[in-house]
Amino acid sequence: MNWQKAIKDKRIIEIDGQDIAEGPLPPWRPLAVFCLYRLLIVSLLLVAVITGAGPGFLGESHPNLFLITSLVYAAAAIALGVATIARMGGFCFQVWFQLTLDIGAITLLMHASGGVLSGLGMLLVVVIAAGGILTVGRTASAFAALATLAVLLEQSHALVFRDFDTVHYTQAGLLGATLFATALLAQVLTARIRESEALAAQRSLDLANISQLNGYIIQHLQSGVLVIDREDTLRLINQAGRALLGLKPGGEKKSLDRIAPCLAKQLNCWREGLRSHQPEAFRSRWGQSEILSKFISLGPRSGTLIFLEDASASARQAQQLKLASLGRLTASIAHEIRNPLGAISHASQLLRESSTLSQSEQRLLEIILNHCTGVNGIVKNVLQLSRRQQHSRLKVLALKPWLLDFLDEFCRTQGIDRTEVALQIRSGTVQVHMDPSQFHQILWNLCDNARRHSRSLGRIPCFQISVESAVDMGQVFLEVLDRGSGIPNDIADKIFEPFFTTQGTGTGLGLYLARELSECNGASLEYRPAPGGGSCFRLCFAPLGMMGANVA
Repeated sequence: MNWQKAIKDKRIIEIDGQDIAEGPLPPWRPLAVFCLYRLLIVSLLLVAVITGAGPGFLGESHPNLFLITSLVYAAAAIALGVATIARMGGFCFQVWFQLTLDIGAITLLMHASGGVLSGLGMLLVVVIAAGGILTVGRTASAFAALATLAVLLEQSHALVFRDFDTVHYTQAGLLGATLFATALLAQVLTARIRESEALAAQRSLDLANISQLNGYIIQHLQSGVLVIDREDTLRLINQAGRALLGLKPGGEKKSLDRIAPCLAKQLNCWREGLRSHQPEAFRSRWGQSEILSKFISLGPRSGTLIFLEDASASARQAQQLKLASLGRLTASIAHEIRNPLGAISHASQLLRESSTLSQSEQRLLEIILNHCTGVNGIVKNVLQLSRRQQHSRLKVLALKPWLLDFLDEFCRTQGIDRTEVALQIRSGTVQVHMDPSQFHQILWNLCDNARRHSRSLGRIPCFQISVESAVDMGQVFLEVLDRGSGIPNDIADKIFEPFFTTQGTGTGLGLYLARELSECNGASLEYRPAPGGGSCFRLCFAPLGMMGANVA
């Protein structure tokens, strides 16, 4: 929100369900209170005169004038109250009209009760004070002058028509001076009150601005932030926290035990006195990453602040830092190896064409050529990794038709029947952001591994590709499951390391290259044991809209 423009426009904003005035607005509510005061005063005067229970001086000089003026004044008070509540006419017109009516009515009531000595003139002090509160500038002085003039005219009328035995100009002058003093004091106090209101409104706007800024910062933190009250009810969560826990928007005010049971269990252990114990990493509902938690107490009555960190992301960053220098070195070495390796391979091929070689020599040449091919594959993969950032061009892919074309090509190239591969995907409208060529290489490596490990046991179908989506989070997951013997737990953490392989003929770069290419596309690749035996590699695509800036 543009706070400066809002202040300039003198609008009303709503902060936490409360209206806050951003500038000097017409005080209709004080005017309504003054209308209620007017109605109360005139009602008391009427009751006092009609019942005879009031002071004897009320209407002593002119009883009929007092009664008629009181009745008209009461009717006008009701009508003015309704007009004020309905906000009829302009505010300034309402103030001028009502205060002028008050001055005239009170002057008549004072004259009917014996003049200035009756004491009813003091009601004019309240009217002038109200004028100072409801108006700005020197308007209150104008009302004081008008009231003083009315009092003096009333005394002059009494003198001319001899309504009273004596005329009290001195008391009238003192009343006029009191009215002017009241007007001046009301102006000063009102000015200070309005300055305080303006300062409070400005502070409220600054506080709202800071609150909005803090909320924006928290929502865009890479770490997940949760606030839990004393009853373990979720009160606040940012976008990163929703993504890590797999929550859709609007999950506040739910029990932490329902949202993340593992996190609730760790919180209970932390509260029971094990605060020095480091919580173990746990997986979210979708299991796409491991999460580390940190708890901070906000006080005995305020609940708990929870920070969530993506442990897998931290591990990948550490691995990237560790392998950055090694990657540059290996890329340089691979480039230098390529030329002599090409010469060795070419010389071996020429030598193989010789007819004077024995069978054992032919076998040795075959070994040389096979190893040259293997080393060339390693060099090619290393160079491709060093240039991968420059070749990632994301496109929106319709996943189901793309997978069908891929499987047809894979089965045809590998010489296997299409029935040996199962594909499970519910919706044909699922879309992902991926570089087609890099996605092809990732999935080819995963499917080739699944085929080799499943075929060793002779099971049909040998592997399966499954796609599932979280509609509320806009996220899509692809799993490649084989029916082999699985990966032992002691080496499961090493399978994505470069040059690690369990096959004598493998380079150990297949899975490492697949994970690196996945990260280049904003996706993540991880391993987990498959239900019922075997292996499962899950590819978690980036949510649609998150990679829009890089889409070709």
